[in-house]
Amino acid sequence: MKHYDPIQAALALQLAGALADAETAYRQILSTDAFNVEARHYLGVLLHKTGDTQQALELIHSAFKIDARSAERYNDLGNILTEINDLKNAAAAFRSALDLNPEDANVWNNLGFVLQRLQDLPGAEAAYLAAFRIADDFVPALMNLAALLAETGRETESTLFSCQAYIQPPLADKSPRILGYAYYQLGRLTDAAACYRAWLNAEPDNAYARHHLAACTAENVPDQAAEGYLQLLFDDMAEHFEQKLVVKLGYCGPEIIARLLAACVTAQANLDVLDGGCGTGLCASLLKPYARRLTGVDISPGMLSKAAEKNCYDDLVEMELHAYLSGQTKAWDLIVMADTLIYFGTLGGLFAAVRQALRPGGLFAFTVEAALENPGSFQLSPSGRYCHHQLYITKLLNEQGFILLRSEDATLRMELGKPVSGFGILAQVS
Repeated sequence: MKHYDPIQAALALQLAGALADAETAYRQILSTDAFNVEARHYLGVLLHKTGDTQQALELIHSAFKIDARSAERYNDLGNILTEINDLKNAAAAFRSALDLNPEDANVWNNLGFVLQRLQDLPGAEAAYLAAFRIADDFVPALMNLAALLAETGRETESTLFSCQAYIQPPLADKSPRILGYAYYQLGRLTDAAACYRAWLNAEPDNAYARHHLAACTAENVPDQAAEGYLQLLFDDMAEHFEQKLVVKLGYCGPEIIARLLAACVTAQANLDVLDGGCGTGLCASLLKPYARRLTGVDISPGMLSKAAEKNCYDDLVEMELHAYLSGQTKAWDLIVMADTLIYFGTLGGLFAAVRQALRPGGLFAFTVEAALENPGSFQLSPSGRYCHHQLYITKLLNEQGFILLRSEDATLRMELGKPVSGFGILAQVS
């Protein structure tokens, strides 16, 4: 026969929400055993829940006078003190709990939360990291640490801890797009590929899943990103595109274009300028001084809506860029593509269309992410962006009758806390 434990019976009532019955049970225990530590403590926790915090704290402190060797009871005290905003004493209670049991990730997280509210950000970070080292799958500490790092401007580290939190089970109801991105950010490409493969099996026509499966596996790599993929990607990103790309990732494509043009072209507002893949119009203000007419082309209506707010463009066209250029003949003096070629793999056809669309002596300015391998072609990186070797770019420009005027190696953006190498090119129709 199982031994009857009155404390466990009272706790069961408390956990079931039968607080009045639980209180009665605790008081019955204390009526015969006034120094019962657990009855004093748990009755105190219960009374706090029912609103009598003063008596609750008296009971809990009286229990510690009898026996102060319980980390769990110090944690309970810390939680109550946190709830009533007595943060300094809450921190002391959590520290007492950790003195007794330093391997409790939950208590470290609780301490971090209190220290963060006390504006002891280094102390809070140390506490969250202690929790992470004990249990790297403990979601509350991961999310709190991510929030703290974001608060202190450390976006890359924040993203990694957010991703670590997101990949924790259960996974069934989580977005496969965010899940795949999280695995990618964490460098777990095999898991990212498995995620995209399962998504594609469930939705065989999903352009996003197909593109990123190819990016993670280097298998079935398309010659360029599909229109459906680009529209989905950029329409979703349009609202926060500039904040993320420029502020958080340090994107400097427009500055590279500006330097290339300033070195070789006088801004006299006398050129017909095409901003190819204009996005939200990050290049608009720097191109305007050169332009008699400035037109932006993009596949994403969401991006074009943001570009229109710049009030710099004379025309904005929603169309796939290669298709648009194929219908242009000697129409432009300057064509710019900043951060556009990262969505094209094979560039021969696109460069031929650019050559057709430019007038004699016309200029072509663009940025490219640098491929470290495969000098004769391109590669699709795990990020989902295409990279090109400078030898490949130079060969294509020569084949299409361009003269290379200027080249600049540069860091285009930050990715996973590391610089993304690329280069800018200014070429002229010979």
